[in-house]
Amino acid sequence: MDALDSTLLAARWQFAITISFHIVLAALTIGLANFLMVLEGLWLWRGRKVYLDVYRYWLKIFALNVAVGTASGLILEYQFGLNWSRLSMLAGDILGPLMFYEVLAAFFLEAGFLGIMLFGMKRVGPRLHFFATCAVAAGSLISAFWILSANSWMQTPAGYIIDIDGRFIAQDWWAIIFNPSFPYRLVHMTLAAWLGTATLVAGAGAWQLLKTPDNPRARLQYSMALWTILVLAPAQIVVGHFHAEHTLRVQPQKLAAIEGSWTRPPDGAGEPMRLFAVPDMVARRNHWEVAIPRAGSLYLHYNLTGTIVALDEFAPRDIPPVPIVFFAFRLMVGFGLLMLGQGVTGWILRRRQRSFAAPWMLRSCVLMAPAGLLAMLCGWTVTEVGRQPFTVYGVLRTADSVSSLSGQQVLVSTALILVFYLVIFGIGLWVLLRILRSPPHEDEPGPQPTLANETGHR
Repeated sequence: MDALDSTLLAARWQFAITISFHIVLAALTIGLANFLMVLEGLWLWRGRKVYLDVYRYWLKIFALNVAVGTASGLILEYQFGLNWSRLSMLAGDILGPLMFYEVLAAFFLEAGFLGIMLFGMKRVGPRLHFFATCAVAAGSLISAFWILSANSWMQTPAGYIIDIDGRFIAQDWWAIIFNPSFPYRLVHMTLAAWLGTATLVAGAGAWQLLKTPDNPRARLQYSMALWTILVLAPAQIVVGHFHAEHTLRVQPQKLAAIEGSWTRPPDGAGEPMRLFAVPDMVARRNHWEVAIPRAGSLYLHYNLTGTIVALDEFAPRDIPPVPIVFFAFRLMVGFGLLMLGQGVTGWILRRRQRSFAAPWMLRSCVLMAPAGLLAMLCGWTVTEVGRQPFTVYGVLRTADSVSSLSGQQVLVSTALILVFYLVIFGIGLWVLLRILRSPPHEDEPGPQPTLANETGHR
């Protein structure tokens, strides 16, 4: 392995580590902010204090998530500038403004109202406080809008020209922002964030109900989470299907890797649905393949004879790492089907008046607590690894985007980042579990203000 290959591999590993940690916190920020908005809205509408108690309980977890997420976000920006300076130089005229809009429209909106949301319950009226909660929730979605617009542009670039120096120059900002894959990714990621939060809330509520079965606040959050999963899990499957259809048109290598399709079937044989296989990048074939004949044609082309562009129709240097994409996609689908089953089972138990009287369901929800977030991580793995070997798909290769650093330098910084993450996330997880082990109580206290603020209030 030469110096460039070692640097590239080390930089990609560092990006994978930093984005995997941060994306979980970003998704929880979106999900929890909107969950809190719904809770406070229901409290103002119905006047039941149980909603306010659950709101204050999860507000503490939201504050913890924002604190840890801010630290991980700073590290993500650091590694992006350190390891991918050539990408910044060549595509900065497009990616820079998109990231600026994210900071301007979202970060300041969230930061400006976060203090009111956390510590203003007794200092402003309930309507103004609810407005602050809505502003933070809206800010989280606006942030996702701009981040996903930038990422989607790298997946399906549009609205640009390349100048004589190889730099991407914006020509049509409307086409850049609303690039072809952006609507699919925005909806898919937003649903993923809500589902990841819902499985976490359901798991926490189930754990608390196993210890205190009659706690009305634990029942409330558990019930709301299962309703959310019941509605959003099938919606996510439908959105994911249309997203895959679009990927077939704009990123055929990725779709071929997802399907594990090395060669086209004979005319009329149709595309199989490969349930399991071990893709071999060297032999360019699958081992131990288990497939359903023609089933792939049915969901990809709505017939029994259609096929897709196979991997052997591309140059070997343009093919992504097939095993990673292949297995990550199946894990994502598997978690999605489990969430669908979780929602349907919860609905059946609800109709039988046994929502809180089935210990086996409560235990399964505890086990399913990380399922939504794991499905999201698998989906991002498919998205990012399936785009390889390009950073800007079809135009700029990843090898041409990396900084002029040695692999050893990147590995040292990766080790330092990993240590930092393990410390910060370890502390954050410890605090989170301490909060979740006890259910919300009546007159649940929210996040506590500083001593100076409390003294000033008195």
